Amino acid sequence: MGMERCTSVLMGAHEIRVRLGGLTRQRIYQLTSRADFPPPVADLAQGKVWLTSDVEEWIAVRRKV
Repeated sequence: MGMERCTSVLMGAHEIRVRLGGLTRQRIYQLTSRADFPPPVADLAQGKVWLTSDVEEWIAVRRKV
C-alpha cells in the first residue's frame, strides 16, 4: 500500500474543506464537532483524520435534505 492509497482513504480538515467547496476553517471545525459527524479514526499532531467513506456518507445523507 503506497502513500497515494492512504490519501484516498483518509481525509483531514483541509480535504473536507475542499470537498465541501472551500468552506472556512471555522465552519469545518463546527461541522466536524457535531455529534452526528463521523468520529475521527485518529487524532494526530497535525489534526484529526477521518475515513473518506464515512465523510462521503455523511455528506450524501445531508445533501438529500
